[in-house]
Amino acid sequence: MARESEFLALDDDALRAVIGPASRHVALIEDAFKVLIEAPGGGVSINGGARDRANARQVVSQLAERVAKGAQVNEADVRATIAVARTGVSGGGRTVDPMALPIGKRGAIVPKTNAQARYLETLANHELTFGVGPAGTGKTFLAAAYGASLLRRGQVDRLVITRPAVEAGEKLGFLPGDLNEKVDPYLAPIWEALNDILGAEDVQRRRDKGEIEAAPIAFMRGRTLSHAFIIVDEAQNTSRLQMKMVLTRLGEGARMVVTGDPSQIDLLNPRDSGLAHALRILRDVKGVGVLEFAAEDVVRHAMVERIVRAYDADSARGRPQDRAGADLEDPAQ
Repeated sequence: MARESEFLALDDDALRAVIGPASRHVALIEDAFKVLIEAPGGGVSINGGARDRANARQVVSQLAERVAKGAQVNEADVRATIAVARTGVSGGGRTVDPMALPIGKRGAIVPKTNAQARYLETLANHELTFGVGPAGTGKTFLAAAYGASLLRRGQVDRLVITRPAVEAGEKLGFLPGDLNEKVDPYLAPIWEALNDILGAEDVQRRRDKGEIEAAPIAFMRGRTLSHAFIIVDEAQNTSRLQMKMVLTRLGEGARMVVTGDPSQIDLLNPRDSGLAHALRILRDVKGVGVLEFAAEDVVRHAMVERIVRAYDADSARGRPQDRAGADLEDPAQ
């Protein structure tokens, strides 16, 4: 196939983002599509076969669009955009949704992959959303960003964050401090997201006013949460009874997102996980949306995707002795 060259004009900010620190971003694009990219000034020159040039051009254009929206571009963004160019449009025939969430301290928050775009659409169109999949896919961060945007626009009165207090065998009662001081370490990813979106001072002010509330799932019993956006994080560690209890807290004008990774269950009996059970019985219920992320949707360090794939492959080989807990083994043994 003949190799030809084409020029894509870019402003200075977009050009810097495409090239990246020490030319790292442009090297990733060149390696992915076997093209040569040069920056003679005012843009980039892409040399390669027609299909390879088209894929590289798509990546460069999408990165430039992110910059134009005020978002920063890092290596994870470049890898995610390359993955989208390789796989094409999503199953529904859409490319990455350009819808932007609020501007955070690091720029506009936009979906980085087709899966993230579909996740935001699911959150917008369902009263109850399940976002499940491996670590590093952005499911918790985007849930917090979406909830913060609803709160800031006045579409909900409060943001309620809850999760089971299961972590390496440690119980909340043995941790020092009041309830907030006990719970906060468990919710660090969500607080980081909210601080990035709303600012630490605004988050604290809203917590003091009761507009943002965090509590273990046990504290949800007996409550009705109206006009609220509820985030149930690390839901793979809820029991079936806990999951039913928290799901039935939904009140008038409320929305809920349940996030978790079924491969990281810390319960003594993994079979008791309420997440897998809820997905099985609620998937086709009206008003419920499910978005399942996969290893290719990881937008954290590239190594995370490779780690997730290795564990998935090991699990697929079906080695009971390596699974979490003796209860996963044949009960007849």
